[in-house]
Amino acid sequence: MAELVRVRRLTDQEGQKLQRIVRRGSTSSVRYRRAMMLLASAGGNRVPVIAKLVQADEDTVPHVIHRFNEIGLACLDPRWAGGRPRLLSPDDEDFVVQTATTRPTKLGQPFTRWSIRKLAAYPRKVHGCVIRIGREALRCLLARRGVTFQRTKSWKESPDPERDAKLDRIEEVLKRFPDRIFAFDEFGPLGIRPTAGSCWAEQGRPERHPATYHRTHGVRYFHGCYSIGDDILWGVNRRKKGAANTLAALKSIRAARPDGAPIYVILDNLSAHKGTDIRRWAKKNKVNLRFTPTYASWANPIEAHFGPLRQFTIANSNHHNHTVQTRALHAYLRWRNANARHPDVLAAQRRERARIRGEKGIRWGGRPFQAAA
Repeated sequence: MAELVRVRRLTDQEGQKLQRIVRRGSTSSVRYRRAMMLLASAGGNRVPVIAKLVQADEDTVPHVIHRFNEIGLACLDPRWAGGRPRLLSPDDEDFVVQTATTRPTKLGQPFTRWSIRKLAAYPRKVHGCVIRIGREALRCLLARRGVTFQRTKSWKESPDPERDAKLDRIEEVLKRFPDRIFAFDEFGPLGIRPTAGSCWAEQGRPERHPATYHRTHGVRYFHGCYSIGDDILWGVNRRKKGAANTLAALKSIRAARPDGAPIYVILDNLSAHKGTDIRRWAKKNKVNLRFTPTYASWANPIEAHFGPLRQFTIANSNHHNHTVQTRALHAYLRWRNANARHPDVLAAQRRERARIRGEKGIRWGGRPFQAAA
Protein backbone atom coordinates (compact mmCIF):
# COMPACT_ATOMS: atom_id res chain seq x y z
CA MET A 1 0.00 0.00 0.00
CA ALA A 2 1.30 3.46 -0.88
CA GLU A 3 2.27 5.72 2.00
CA LEU A 4 -0.41 8.23 2.98
CA VAL A 5 0.24 11.87 2.10
CA ARG A 6 0.22 13.94 5.28
CA VAL A 7 1.78 17.10 6.65
CA ARG A 8 4.66 16.80 9.07
CA ARG A 9 3.97 17.43 12.74
CA LEU A 10 3.00 21.07 13.23
CA THR A 11 4.71 23.33 15.72
CA ASP A 12 2.55 25.21 18.20
CA GLN A 13 2.94 28.48 16.28
CA GLU A 14 2.05 26.83 12.96
CA GLY A 15 -0.98 25.07 14.39
CA GLN A 16 -2.27 28.21 16.10
CA LYS A 17 -1.81 30.32 12.96
CA LEU A 18 -3.60 27.81 10.73
CA GLN A 19 -6.40 27.52 13.26
CA ARG A 20 -6.73 31.31 13.40
CA ILE A 21 -6.93 31.60 9.60
CA VAL A 22 -9.58 28.86 9.33
CA ARG A 23 -11.68 30.19 12.21
CA ARG A 24 -11.63 33.87 11.30
CA GLY A 25 -11.42 33.53 7.53
CA SER A 26 -9.03 35.47 5.32
CA THR A 27 -9.22 38.16 2.69
CA SER A 28 -7.40 35.75 0.38
CA SER A 29 -9.42 32.70 -0.66
CA VAL A 30 -6.21 30.93 -1.70
CA ARG A 31 -4.68 31.43 1.74
CA TYR A 32 -7.88 30.31 3.49
CA ARG A 33 -8.28 27.13 1.43
CA ARG A 34 -4.63 26.16 1.73
CA ALA A 35 -4.73 26.67 5.51
CA MET A 36 -7.80 24.45 5.68
CA MET A 37 -6.00 21.74 3.67
CA LEU A 38 -3.02 21.76 6.04
CA LEU A 39 -5.11 21.80 9.22
CA ALA A 40 -7.32 19.00 7.94
CA SER A 41 -4.28 16.91 7.01
CA ALA A 42 -2.74 17.51 10.45
CA GLY A 43 -5.96 16.18 11.95
CA GLY A 44 -5.62 12.89 10.09
CA ASN A 45 -8.08 13.55 7.27
CA ARG A 46 -7.26 11.76 4.01
CA VAL A 47 -6.71 13.45 0.67
CA PRO A 48 -10.17 12.67 -0.83
CA VAL A 49 -11.89 14.09 2.26
CA ILE A 50 -9.75 17.23 2.21
CA ALA A 51 -10.34 17.74 -1.52
CA LYS A 52 -14.07 17.48 -1.00
CA LEU A 53 -13.93 19.79 2.02
CA VAL A 54 -12.28 22.65 0.11
CA GLN A 55 -13.76 21.80 -3.30
CA ALA A 56 -10.34 21.29 -4.86
CA ASP A 57 -8.84 18.73 -7.19
CA GLU A 58 -7.34 15.71 -5.46
CA ASP A 59 -3.99 16.42 -7.16
CA THR A 60 -3.86 19.89 -5.60
CA VAL A 61 -4.00 18.70 -1.99
CA PRO A 62 -0.80 16.56 -2.09
CA HIS A 63 1.01 19.42 -3.86
CA VAL A 64 0.13 21.87 -1.06
CA ILE A 65 1.07 19.31 1.61
CA HIS A 66 4.46 18.62 0.01
CA ARG A 67 5.16 22.35 -0.34
CA PHE A 68 4.36 22.87 3.34
CA ASN A 69 6.70 20.05 4.31
CA GLU A 70 9.42 21.78 2.25
CA ILE A 71 9.01 25.49 3.04
CA GLY A 72 6.49 25.69 5.89
CA LEU A 73 3.77 28.34 6.09
CA ALA A 74 5.27 30.20 3.11
CA CYS A 75 3.26 27.80 0.95
CA LEU A 76 0.08 29.68 1.93
CA ASP A 77 1.09 32.51 -0.41
CA PRO A 78 2.09 31.24 -3.87
CA ARG A 79 4.31 33.64 -5.77
CA TRP A 80 4.34 34.47 -9.45
CA ALA A 81 7.32 35.77 -11.40
CA GLY A 82 7.40 38.42 -14.14
CA GLY A 83 7.91 42.13 -14.74
CA ARG A 84 10.85 44.27 -15.75
CA PRO A 85 14.40 43.60 -14.43
CA ARG A 86 15.05 44.80 -10.91
CA LEU A 87 17.00 48.03 -10.52
CA LEU A 88 18.42 47.13 -7.10
CA SER A 89 21.07 44.48 -6.58
CA PRO A 90 20.28 41.48 -4.37
CA ASP A 91 22.60 42.89 -1.68
CA ASP A 92 20.71 46.20 -1.72
CA GLU A 93 17.40 44.41 -1.39
CA ASP A 94 18.72 42.34 1.50
CA PHE A 95 19.88 45.49 3.26
CA VAL A 96 16.48 47.19 2.87
CA VAL A 97 14.61 44.11 4.08
CA GLN A 98 16.96 43.70 7.03
CA THR A 99 16.42 47.37 7.94
CA ALA A 100 12.63 47.01 7.69
CA THR A 101 12.64 44.03 10.05
CA THR A 102 14.95 45.67 12.59
CA ARG A 103 13.53 47.81 15.38
CA PRO A 104 14.36 51.47 14.56
CA THR A 105 15.68 52.19 18.06
CA LYS A 106 18.44 49.61 17.50
CA LEU A 107 19.60 51.67 14.51
CA GLY A 108 19.64 54.91 16.47
CA GLN A 109 16.29 56.22 15.18
CA PRO A 110 13.91 57.96 17.65
CA PHE A 111 10.76 55.93 16.92
CA THR A 112 9.44 52.46 17.65
CA ARG A 113 8.33 51.45 14.14
CA TRP A 114 9.01 52.32 10.51
CA SER A 115 6.65 54.09 8.17
CA ILE A 116 7.13 53.78 4.41
CA ARG A 117 8.40 57.35 4.20
CA LYS A 118 10.91 56.92 7.05
CA LEU A 119 12.08 53.54 5.75
CA ALA A 120 12.62 54.87 2.21
CA ALA A 121 14.64 57.81 3.54
CA TYR A 122 16.89 55.86 5.91
CA PRO A 123 19.04 53.96 3.28
CA ARG A 124 19.93 57.29 1.62
CA LYS A 125 21.65 58.49 4.82
CA VAL A 126 23.62 55.39 5.76
CA HIS A 127 27.36 56.03 5.48
CA GLY A 128 28.97 53.88 2.79
CA CYS A 129 25.71 52.43 1.47
CA VAL A 130 23.50 54.95 -0.30
CA ILE A 131 20.40 53.26 -1.73
CA ARG A 132 17.75 55.25 -3.55
CA ILE A 133 14.34 53.63 -3.64
CA GLY A 134 10.88 55.12 -4.05
CA ARG A 135 8.02 54.46 -1.70
CA GLU A 136 6.00 52.39 -4.19
CA ALA A 137 9.05 50.34 -5.16
CA LEU A 138 9.70 49.80 -1.46
CA ARG A 139 6.16 48.54 -0.94
CA CYS A 140 6.56 46.09 -3.84
CA LEU A 141 9.94 44.90 -2.53
CA LEU A 142 8.61 44.24 0.96
CA ALA A 143 5.57 42.42 -0.41
CA ARG A 144 7.75 40.31 -2.68
CA ARG A 145 10.00 39.35 0.22
CA GLY A 146 7.09 38.48 2.49
CA VAL A 147 7.43 41.48 4.82
CA THR A 148 4.06 43.03 5.69
CA PHE A 149 2.81 45.65 8.15
CA GLN A 150 1.38 43.67 11.08
CA ARG A 151 0.15 44.18 14.58
CA THR A 152 2.49 43.13 17.37
CA LYS A 153 1.16 39.98 19.00
CA SER A 154 1.95 37.81 21.96
CA TRP A 155 2.56 34.11 21.54
CA LYS A 156 2.76 31.02 23.67
CA GLU A 157 4.04 27.49 23.34
CA SER A 158 2.53 24.41 24.85
CA PRO A 159 3.90 23.98 28.39
CA ASP A 160 2.55 20.43 28.50
CA PRO A 161 5.42 18.11 29.55
CA GLU A 162 3.68 15.26 27.67
CA ARG A 163 3.15 17.23 24.45
CA ASP A 164 5.02 14.84 22.15
CA ALA A 165 3.64 11.76 23.89
CA LYS A 166 0.04 12.97 23.48
CA LEU A 167 0.60 13.80 19.82
CA ASP A 168 2.14 10.35 19.31
CA ARG A 169 -0.91 8.68 20.87
CA ILE A 170 -3.26 10.65 18.62
CA GLU A 171 -1.22 9.84 15.49
CA GLU A 172 -1.09 6.17 16.48
CA VAL A 173 -4.87 5.72 16.57
CA LEU A 174 -5.31 7.81 13.41
CA LYS A 175 -3.11 5.32 11.59
CA ARG A 176 -4.31 2.08 13.21
CA PHE A 177 -8.05 2.66 13.72
CA PRO A 178 -9.25 5.35 11.27
CA ASP A 179 -12.80 3.94 11.22
CA ARG A 180 -13.16 3.97 15.01
CA ILE A 181 -11.96 7.49 15.78
CA PHE A 182 -14.16 10.43 16.71
CA ALA A 183 -13.46 14.03 17.68
CA PHE A 184 -15.36 16.30 20.05
CA ASP A 185 -15.11 20.02 20.76
CA GLU A 186 -17.16 23.15 21.39
CA PHE A 187 -17.04 26.52 19.70
CA GLY A 188 -18.62 29.78 20.74
CA PRO A 189 -19.95 31.83 22.35
CA LEU A 190 -22.66 32.27 19.71
CA GLY A 191 -24.63 35.46 20.24
CA ILE A 192 -27.71 36.83 18.53
CA ARG A 193 -26.44 39.76 16.51
CA PRO A 194 -25.86 40.68 12.86
CA THR A 195 -22.55 39.13 11.86
CA ALA A 196 -20.39 40.41 9.04
CA GLY A 197 -19.44 38.08 6.24
CA SER A 198 -19.21 38.08 2.46
CA CYS A 199 -21.53 37.40 -0.46
CA TRP A 200 -21.97 38.04 -4.17
CA ALA A 201 -23.55 41.42 -4.93
CA GLU A 202 -23.51 44.22 -7.47
CA GLN A 203 -20.45 46.41 -7.24
CA GLY A 204 -20.92 49.10 -4.62
CA ARG A 205 -24.13 47.52 -3.31
CA PRO A 206 -23.14 45.05 -0.58
CA GLU A 207 -25.74 43.32 1.54
CA ARG A 208 -26.32 45.29 4.74
CA HIS A 209 -27.45 44.23 8.21
CA PRO A 210 -28.89 46.43 10.96
CA ALA A 211 -26.81 47.41 13.98
CA THR A 212 -27.69 46.17 17.49
CA TYR A 213 -27.44 48.01 20.78
CA HIS A 214 -29.17 45.67 23.23
CA ARG A 215 -28.42 41.95 23.21
CA THR A 216 -30.77 40.16 25.59
CA HIS A 217 -30.73 36.65 24.15
CA GLY A 218 -27.61 35.43 25.91
CA VAL A 219 -25.14 33.08 24.25
CA ARG A 220 -24.93 29.43 23.24
CA TYR A 221 -22.09 26.98 22.62
CA PHE A 222 -22.08 24.49 19.76
CA HIS A 223 -21.08 21.01 20.97
CA GLY A 224 -19.82 19.18 17.89
CA CYS A 225 -18.98 15.53 17.24
CA TYR A 226 -17.11 14.30 14.18
CA SER A 227 -16.75 10.75 12.88
CA ILE A 228 -13.41 10.60 11.07
CA GLY A 229 -14.11 7.26 9.42
CA ASP A 230 -17.54 8.25 8.11
CA ASP A 231 -16.73 11.96 7.62
CA ILE A 232 -19.97 12.88 9.42
CA LEU A 233 -20.37 15.97 11.62
CA TRP A 234 -23.21 16.48 14.09
CA GLY A 235 -23.94 18.46 17.24
CA VAL A 236 -26.30 20.75 19.17
CA ASN A 237 -26.28 24.16 20.83
CA ARG A 238 -26.14 24.40 24.63
CA ARG A 239 -26.47 27.28 27.05
CA LYS A 240 -23.06 26.56 28.55
CA LYS A 241 -20.18 24.14 28.60
CA GLY A 242 -20.28 21.47 31.27
CA ALA A 243 -19.56 17.88 32.19
CA ALA A 244 -23.21 16.85 31.69
CA ASN A 245 -23.25 18.14 28.10
CA THR A 246 -19.87 16.54 27.39
CA LEU A 247 -21.12 13.20 28.67
CA ALA A 248 -24.23 13.47 26.49
CA ALA A 249 -22.03 14.06 23.45
CA LEU A 250 -19.82 11.10 24.29
CA LYS A 251 -22.89 8.87 24.64
CA SER A 252 -24.03 9.93 21.17
CA ILE A 253 -20.57 9.04 19.85
CA ARG A 254 -20.72 5.64 21.55
CA ALA A 255 -24.14 5.06 19.91
CA ALA A 256 -22.53 5.64 16.51
CA ARG A 257 -20.59 2.37 17.00
CA PRO A 258 -23.08 0.08 18.79
CA ASP A 259 -21.01 -3.08 18.28
CA GLY A 260 -19.37 -2.76 21.72
CA ALA A 261 -15.81 -2.64 20.38
CA PRO A 262 -13.45 0.07 21.69
CA ILE A 263 -13.63 3.53 20.14
CA TYR A 264 -11.28 6.51 20.44
CA VAL A 265 -12.34 10.13 21.04
CA ILE A 266 -9.97 13.07 20.51
CA LEU A 267 -10.75 16.15 22.63
CA ASP A 268 -8.95 19.00 24.34
CA ASN A 269 -7.96 19.52 27.98
CA LEU A 270 -11.00 21.52 29.09
CA SER A 271 -11.91 20.66 32.69
CA ALA A 272 -15.48 19.84 31.58
CA HIS A 273 -14.01 17.00 29.48
CA LYS A 274 -12.16 15.22 32.29
CA GLY A 275 -14.60 14.82 35.18
CA THR A 276 -14.74 11.72 37.35
CA ASP A 277 -18.15 10.68 35.99
CA ILE A 278 -16.90 11.02 32.42
CA ARG A 279 -13.79 8.91 33.05
CA ARG A 280 -15.81 6.26 34.88
CA TRP A 281 -18.39 6.06 32.09
CA ALA A 282 -15.70 6.00 29.39
CA LYS A 283 -13.87 3.12 31.05
CA LYS A 284 -17.09 1.15 31.47
CA ASN A 285 -18.17 1.64 27.84
CA LYS A 286 -14.76 1.14 26.17
CA VAL A 287 -14.36 4.77 25.14
CA ASN A 288 -10.68 5.69 25.01
CA LEU A 289 -10.18 9.44 25.52
CA ARG A 290 -7.15 10.95 23.74
CA PHE A 291 -6.49 14.50 24.95
CA THR A 292 -4.63 17.07 22.88
CA PRO A 293 -1.68 18.87 24.52
CA THR A 294 -2.26 22.12 26.36
CA TYR A 295 -2.59 25.10 23.96
CA ALA A 296 -2.55 22.67 21.00
CA SER A 297 -6.22 22.30 20.15
CA TRP A 298 -5.20 22.47 16.48
CA ALA A 299 -4.36 18.76 16.80
CA ASN A 300 -8.09 17.98 17.09
CA PRO A 301 -9.38 16.83 13.65
CA ILE A 302 -12.72 18.59 14.16
CA GLU A 303 -11.11 22.04 14.10
CA ALA A 304 -10.77 22.05 10.29
CA HIS A 305 -14.51 21.39 9.95
CA PHE A 306 -15.57 24.16 12.34
CA GLY A 307 -14.24 26.76 9.89
CA PRO A 308 -16.81 26.08 7.10
CA LEU A 309 -19.55 25.64 9.71
CA ARG A 310 -18.87 29.13 11.03
CA GLN A 311 -18.41 30.70 7.58
CA PHE A 312 -21.64 29.31 6.07
CA THR A 313 -24.01 29.60 9.07
CA ILE A 314 -22.74 32.34 11.42
CA ALA A 315 -20.92 34.74 9.07
CA ASN A 316 -23.18 36.98 6.96
CA SER A 317 -26.22 36.14 9.11
CA ASN A 318 -28.82 37.96 11.18
CA HIS A 319 -30.67 35.28 13.14
CA HIS A 320 -33.58 36.58 15.21
CA ASN A 321 -33.15 34.16 18.11
CA HIS A 322 -31.27 31.05 19.14
CA THR A 323 -33.99 28.73 17.84
CA VAL A 324 -33.57 30.10 14.32
CA GLN A 325 -29.78 29.97 14.67
CA THR A 326 -29.88 26.34 15.79
CA ARG A 327 -32.16 25.36 12.89
CA ALA A 328 -29.72 26.99 10.47
CA LEU A 329 -26.82 25.04 11.99
CA HIS A 330 -28.68 21.74 11.73
CA ALA A 331 -29.81 22.45 8.17
CA TYR A 332 -26.18 23.04 7.17
CA LEU A 333 -25.07 19.86 8.97
CA ARG A 334 -27.64 17.80 7.06
CA TRP A 335 -26.48 19.29 3.77
CA ARG A 336 -22.81 18.88 4.66
CA ASN A 337 -23.18 15.21 5.63
CA ALA A 338 -25.15 14.46 2.47
CA ASN A 339 -22.36 15.99 0.35
CA ALA A 340 -19.35 15.05 2.44
CA ARG A 341 -17.80 12.30 0.34
CA HIS A 342 -18.00 10.38 -2.87
CA PRO A 343 -21.64 9.17 -3.03
CA ASP A 344 -20.78 5.50 -3.62
CA VAL A 345 -18.42 5.30 -0.63
CA LEU A 346 -20.82 7.14 1.65
CA ALA A 347 -23.79 5.01 0.60
CA ALA A 348 -21.88 1.79 1.22
CA GLN A 349 -20.86 2.94 4.70
CA ARG A 350 -24.40 3.98 5.56
CA ARG A 351 -25.78 0.59 4.46
CA GLU A 352 -23.25 -1.14 6.70
CA ARG A 353 -24.11 1.06 9.67
CA ALA A 354 -27.84 0.48 9.10
CA ARG A 355 -27.26 -3.28 9.03
CA ILE A 356 -25.38 -3.20 12.33
CA ARG A 357 -28.00 -1.01 13.98
CA GLY A 358 -30.74 -3.32 12.75
CA GLU A 359 -29.02 -6.35 14.23
CA LYS A 360 -28.51 -4.61 17.57
CA GLY A 361 -31.99 -3.09 17.62
CA ILE A 362 -30.57 0.41 18.09
CA ARG A 363 -31.99 3.48 16.43
CA TRP A 364 -29.51 6.27 15.64
CA GLY A 365 -31.10 9.25 13.97
CA GLY A 366 -33.18 12.32 14.50
CA ARG A 367 -31.67 14.70 16.99
CA PRO A 368 -27.97 13.97 17.56
CA PHE A 369 -28.08 13.74 21.37
CA GLN A 370 -30.19 14.89 24.28
CA ALA A 371 -29.17 16.59 27.52
CA ALA A 372 -30.39 19.32 29.82
CA ALA A 373 -29.67 22.70 28.25
